[in-house]
Amino acid sequence: MSDKSMAPSLEPRVASPAPATTSVARAYAAQAPDSRLAPFQIERRALRPRDVQVEILYCGVCHSDIHMARNEWGQTIYPVVPGHEIVGRVTAVGDKVTKFQTGDLAGVGCLVDSCRQCSNCRKGLEQYCKVGNVLTYSARDRISGDITYGGYSKQIVVDEDFVLRVSDKLPLAEVAPLLCAGITTYSPLRHWNVGKGHKLGVIGLGGLGHMAVKLGASFGAEVTMLSTSREKEEDARRLGAHKFALTRDAARLKELAGYFDFIIDTVSAKHDYNQYLHLLATDGVMICVGAPPTPAEVAVFSLIGGRRSLAGSGIGGLPETQEMLDYCAEHGITSDIELIDIAYINEAYERMLKSDVRYRFVIDMASLT
Repeated sequence: MSDKSMAPSLEPRVASPAPATTSVARAYAAQAPDSRLAPFQIERRALRPRDVQVEILYCGVCHSDIHMARNEWGQTIYPVVPGHEIVGRVTAVGDKVTKFQTGDLAGVGCLVDSCRQCSNCRKGLEQYCKVGNVLTYSARDRISGDITYGGYSKQIVVDEDFVLRVSDKLPLAEVAPLLCAGITTYSPLRHWNVGKGHKLGVIGLGGLGHMAVKLGASFGAEVTMLSTSREKEEDARRLGAHKFALTRDAARLKELAGYFDFIIDTVSAKHDYNQYLHLLATDGVMICVGAPPTPAEVAVFSLIGGRRSLAGSGIGGLPETQEMLDYCAEHGITSDIELIDIAYINEAYERMLKSDVRYRFVIDMASLT
């Protein structure tokens, strides 16, 4: 867990003019799929008129960071500076910026741009931009073509439309994972209107799973944790789960056949989807938010037999992400974290692969010196 006494002072700093030139920032990067992350210097662009410069105070560590650092999805551009759960303080703004001023707390999530013109973008669904959005890291800037670099760094420059307001009511380090783990689970729960009267199963108690439990319970659903580890039952109940089922127990799974209205699958490793589809009631929906690196086999009769649906959901657009941050601030919801120094990042990756974190690593960027 984080030490809440480490929360930064919220006193605004003296306003700074927008930098007229590029700036060099310290960072950690991977140079190849098999290389460790190591210190690296990156160049941040000079502020455009609508840009916001953010001093990064904390950055969450997502399983996607591992996939991208190791090119497991085949789309990584090297060198790669991961990190898309970013919170910090605004240090400079462009002369056309209207939403932020220096000293404000701010967040940056998984996206830093999109076409803004397609039907999805106009509906606030930038995550499904039909032209192609720009990821916070390992993508190409739409104007310059430069590689985007993420939050394992001291600062970031982003168009104000892709910067989010962050409340000062919550410990800032614990807010950081909401920018991915939070919105990735909030979005499908809201899309399918999960709430009172619904039975929700959550597969996997990790960074995503623990947020699905917290949010599902907050929305009024009956939440059951579906886990391979009996040791996680106590924590699941502490986080808000009403029930627990050990998925290695065939008899228990048989009892739950046809039980759930919704299941959120947060697992990012290869696993058997068919084991869980039969747990859905008629017209039930299993929503995949974890992203295994290899394809899964699905027995179609698992779907046909109960008019069940197997669906997927990715993060959320900017309006919904802001809605989520505001909801969490109002209801006191944050991520359970382990605060680490940046030099520990490679060990953190190995621990994540062993599910040895409760439940999100967050980097204290003051350690990047």
